[in-house]
Amino acid sequence: MNTNDYTIRLEKKEEHRAVENLVREAFWNVYRPGCSEHFVIHVLRNDPAFVKELDFVMEKDGLLIGQNMFMRTVIDSDDGRVIPVLTMGPIGITPALKRRGYGKKLLDYCLDKAAAMGFGAVLFEGSIGFYGHSGFSYARNFGIRYHDLPEGADDSFFLCRELIPGYLAGISGVYRTPQGYYVADADVEEFDKAFPPKEKLRLPGQIF
Repeated sequence: MNTNDYTIRLEKKEEHRAVENLVREAFWNVYRPGCSEHFVIHVLRNDPAFVKELDFVMEKDGLLIGQNMFMRTVIDSDDGRVIPVLTMGPIGITPALKRRGYGKKLLDYCLDKAAAMGFGAVLFEGSIGFYGHSGFSYARNFGIRYHDLPEGADDSFFLCRELIPGYLAGISGVYRTPQGYYVADADVEEFDKAFPPKEKLRLPGQIF
């Protein structure tokens, strides 16, 4: 996708480290001191569930400014069926260009491509304040529960969007997070040594 201001295209193998650094910059000290997202994408690229056809970067003036990726996963339906779905992310925009609309443009483009490939729904963890503008709603509205979350606990972080209208009709069940998203802190620390030093800070609003 080309516009006068940016390009969205598939990630190239030779860009892996540059994209990991972009993700590191985008998430550093956001949800926790430091971040793990750059290691997560490093791991996910080698996961069998990784959808290489939906591994996108955003470019502006010859520089990488954003990225998003998708993974195949499932819903374990209460009636015994296994429902194929997607999960998404990390999705990030370089800090200097956040809150300028690039994230939504990247997201909407990626969702259109996922729908064109025939995927039925996307479920993931995020803020309804942002993702609601791209058609996401609370997963509970579709009858889908987050795994390991106690009954009655806050599930407002767990979002869903159907890519095929009615895809989740009549389904209730538990979403299964791909194992590749679970990384050990020690592995993150070791991986991070290959990047320029950055200060870890405890900041208001962090959740870990």
